[in-house]
Amino acid sequence: MELIFELSKSGRKGYSLPPLDVPEANLKEYLGEYFRKEINFPEVSELDVVRHYTRLSQLNYSVDTNFYPLGSCSMKYNPRIGEELSKWEEFTNVHPMTPEDYVQGSLEVMYLLKELLRELGGFSEVSLQPAAGAHGELLGLILMRSYHKDRGNEGKRKILIPDSAHGTNPASASICGFEVVTVKSDANGELDWKDFSNKLGDDVAGLMITNPNTLGIFERQIKQIADALHERDALLYMDGANFNAIVGRAKPGLWGVDVMHFNLHKTFGTPHGGGGPGGGAVGVSEKLKPYLPVPQVDFDGERYFLNWENPKSVGKILTFYGHFGVFLKALAYILSYGQSINKVSGYAVLNARYLRYLLKDHLFDPYKHVPCMHEFVLSAVNLAEYDVKAIDIAKALLDRGFYAPTVYFPLVVKEALMIEPTETESIDTLISFAEALKDIIREAKENPKIVKASPQKTPVKRIKEAEANRKPILRFRSS
Repeated sequence: MELIFELSKSGRKGYSLPPLDVPEANLKEYLGEYFRKEINFPEVSELDVVRHYTRLSQLNYSVDTNFYPLGSCSMKYNPRIGEELSKWEEFTNVHPMTPEDYVQGSLEVMYLLKELLRELGGFSEVSLQPAAGAHGELLGLILMRSYHKDRGNEGKRKILIPDSAHGTNPASASICGFEVVTVKSDANGELDWKDFSNKLGDDVAGLMITNPNTLGIFERQIKQIADALHERDALLYMDGANFNAIVGRAKPGLWGVDVMHFNLHKTFGTPHGGGGPGGGAVGVSEKLKPYLPVPQVDFDGERYFLNWENPKSVGKILTFYGHFGVFLKALAYILSYGQSINKVSGYAVLNARYLRYLLKDHLFDPYKHVPCMHEFVLSAVNLAEYDVKAIDIAKALLDRGFYAPTVYFPLVVKEALMIEPTETESIDTLISFAEALKDIIREAKENPKIVKASPQKTPVKRIKEAEANRKPILRFRSS
């Protein structure tokens, strides 16, 4: 497909302004040295503009058009009812400084969502303030730091983090002034107990863990891990990125988790990607409750109000109270499922396990002896003899109408392909995706040059990955 960007034709106009009824201004006089003689705006008609941007929009890849098995990111279909609710004028027209008595409906939405998340997570309290998952991590670590400071634990400067963790985990810990200590994974893809025990000293402030972890494997020793940490007055942080794998079936707070962020934009119905907005609500155990940000949304039996009475609070971490549009979508998502919300985790796990079964014997499965949860990691090392890598498979999938899985993550698996089908995909889509992967693997063995030259059918062909990162082209060039 050839894309034509130069549409400008002399004399064409896409606007019609009324006659000037005020004195004409001399811009050169006002702008001085900043005045540009030639701006070279394109001369196009309204129809040219509409068709140009419509064509561009049709080139976009999205969950609405195709399967998006991006592991660790839960790129699932999000119900349109959430989008509709988030546009209601009764909510969108509310100014954030409106007195509480005039926004009882908005405060009730926040309170209900907070209480539902608290119940689903098994926590003592929840803060809705964090604007995204990584922001929730930051708050969680600030709470941990405040807890230790309050108890005089100044020597607790280390945070233990598994080698399969999300990159934001060590980054958040580092920003909060902690020293990051990596803990190895064992042969089952879980936290290596021996390495964990050896590194768990009195200088450890806590452990950050994801459960299920980034390999899609459930950490079966999570309760023992929590107990071992608590014996040293250390805390357990759980990254809630994969909460969709257990929602409605397990409550991390009951395992001994002290703090966890919920990815509202992954588990609870807000579209993920494009830079936001997201939501990183944080649930905490009783011991961290005193340090939560202010204000908290509370209910006294008659009215909802913003409670600022928290003397040990870490303060505010967002100008106002979070991403309200995301709250509406999350609340609608939870209420629409009601007590059947365990269907989300049920289908997320079922789809992943079925797709993993369809692909067995075609790519190397480093943890085939361990059941997966909502996602799984395969490896392209079995295609090394054909000089075909994970990135080649990813590119070849684009030619077959599928987006690629996450590649080269987690780092503990060579030539990794991290696949998450999510709970919203049908069995037909899973079968089609599996057949496309099988076809690529067959082609890789018979004619690897074709796979390595992929994609050929997309508007943008194969790019040099390293060069694209180091020398990005951030604007259109006509030549």
